[in-house]
Amino acid sequence: MPELPPVPELLSTAVRALGGTERTGQVTMASAVAHAIDTGEHLAVQAGTGTGKSLAYLVPGLRHAVRTGRTVVVSTATIALQRQLVDRDLPRLADALTKPLGRTARFAILKGRNNYLCLNKMNSAVPEDPAEAELFDAFAISRLGREVQRLTTWASDTETGDRDELTPGVSDRAWRQVSVSSRECLGKSRCPFGQDCFAEKARADSAQSDVVVTNHALLAIDAISGIQILPEHDVVIIDEAHELVDRVTGVATAELAPATVTAAAKRCGKLVDERELDRLEEAGEAWHEVLDELPAARWERLPESAAPVLALIRDAAWNVRTALSPPGGTSAQGSDPEAAAARNQALVAVEEVHDSAVRALSAFDEPDPAARRDVIWLSADELRGVTRRTLRMAPLSVGGLLRSRLFGASTVVLTSATLQIGGSFDGLAITWGLPAQAANRPDTGTANGAQAPSDTETVRWSSLDVGSPFDHARSGILYVAKHLPPPGRDGMSPAVLDEIERLVQAAGGRTLGLFSSMRAAKAATEAMRERLDTPVLCQGDDATGALVKAFAADPATSLFGTLSLWQGVDVPGPSLSLVLLDRIPFPRPDDPLLTARQRAVESRGGNGFMTVAANHAALLLAQGTGRLLRSVDDRGVIAILDSRIATARYGGYLRASLPPYWETADPQVVAKALTRLTAS
Repeated sequence: MPELPPVPELLSTAVRALGGTERTGQVTMASAVAHAIDTGEHLAVQAGTGTGKSLAYLVPGLRHAVRTGRTVVVSTATIALQRQLVDRDLPRLADALTKPLGRTARFAILKGRNNYLCLNKMNSAVPEDPAEAELFDAFAISRLGREVQRLTTWASDTETGDRDELTPGVSDRAWRQVSVSSRECLGKSRCPFGQDCFAEKARADSAQSDVVVTNHALLAIDAISGIQILPEHDVVIIDEAHELVDRVTGVATAELAPATVTAAAKRCGKLVDERELDRLEEAGEAWHEVLDELPAARWERLPESAAPVLALIRDAAWNVRTALSPPGGTSAQGSDPEAAAARNQALVAVEEVHDSAVRALSAFDEPDPAARRDVIWLSADELRGVTRRTLRMAPLSVGGLLRSRLFGASTVVLTSATLQIGGSFDGLAITWGLPAQAANRPDTGTANGAQAPSDTETVRWSSLDVGSPFDHARSGILYVAKHLPPPGRDGMSPAVLDEIERLVQAAGGRTLGLFSSMRAAKAATEAMRERLDTPVLCQGDDATGALVKAFAADPATSLFGTLSLWQGVDVPGPSLSLVLLDRIPFPRPDDPLLTARQRAVESRGGNGFMTVAANHAALLLAQGTGRLLRSVDDRGVIAILDSRIATARYGGYLRASLPPYWETADPQVVAKALTRLTAS
């Protein structure tokens, strides 16, 4: 094969074909990604909004795939970015580079199996939950029944079976009736619909592709399970890398609720002896009684009342599992796909109960809490007036897992608009399992409970900040309301509400209010609706996407909300001139996982608050303030109404995580700037 053009030349060709303009940061990033791929050295790249980072990693990725014949995996955290890559960026890029690459590059999207419609389950009479069997009645008129009927109709029209292509969507409960997890799947050879399976078609497409777009969760499952889900690859590019640890932690988290135990028993139906099912159901009832008597909190040790019941659940679940899958297999039902599917689903449910009980029991084998692999806590979640108590188990750290299963297997490029925390890449890098770059930086030994790799481990990585096309100092003002009292536990003070009113009035609406809790967002919304003449929307009034669309459509409208608005809201133009943050987004002091990670850092002599809580806050601050400038023509103000960012000793560390906005603490200066901006 003739030598392919170098990456800068390919990038220039692509930019011209797509009608864009060459950007210095984009060229720098593309060259750095190409170097990382060629040398095998991992790379972390911070690329601000507007850099064009998608092209900067796709061009060298495509060149490598075409040149070597090896697949490149691109992982994202959000569906929106997946769609942008597959529906817009990759098709246009493949066309633009067909001539210089010598052929049209191939690409595909791959998601977890439960994101695709399962034809076997849809055509079987096995409901997701025995209690939902009535939905298969032709006369069912419930919402659930109507949604499943719509899914049945859609199945004959869709080419992909991908849930994300169903518009409008359906509830999770309805989707569960027509989908299976990878563990529940019968397998292509055993399934009567194996040749037409949507998930198998997606996997087949990915195996023939140069670039496969997936998500962080599937990337984690591929690494954790040891089962090959993604095609063979030697390069992984992780966009939205600031979310990697949270997504991997979510995949590695298990739970054990009384309802889960009972549902597993019911799912087994008539497949095993009733006496075995009775024992499992009784164990579930005992678990309900035990959890009802315990406070919702982290378990530092295994409660005396919980240990025997967990052992009972473990043993009862194992006995049912053995009965479901006796030695010699289940050949009597091997020819009946419907029976095999029911047995498979029952096996998965019982195994999950058994494995969770074992995990909870073994978590306390290590006497030192800081050295334990898992954090265990009891949560109490209220839904429609009913409290659901669940035991949850999450890894203290995922750094070791990522280091061995991800960085040890492929060349990895990590990128995001926000990777530097406190002015350094180390805060996030150590949570990924990479060694700190700054040997003299305080508290770099651990982060989020992760222990830094020892000096003897050879994990080579480099970092790069390619900047942003925005002139932050000329385009944005960072206003810190230093005169306000520090936030307390009793809700927003009258002074804070007065400040919000003045700022939103000066901005003429055009405000995205980011609050630390839903209670604070609702309280501010109610107060501003009484005080202001401009509309104020609140998260929860409608679907988040619909609210953002309404906010963007009317410059006079403000939108208040909490965590999900801190990331992903993209509203360029005059509808957004003010981003308002009520307080520094520290994690809740009763968050069991982050508290455990903080204590783990302290047990090794580090500063747990700075390494975990401050890093968490810095990352969210950078994400939240990043909602202001979404195009080079945007102008506006970021108002932080928490005076601690100016007065506390950690304030400088948090501000170092933000772009270099022009700063002020003078409310009059900000009010005049907003008024001029509104008038223009």
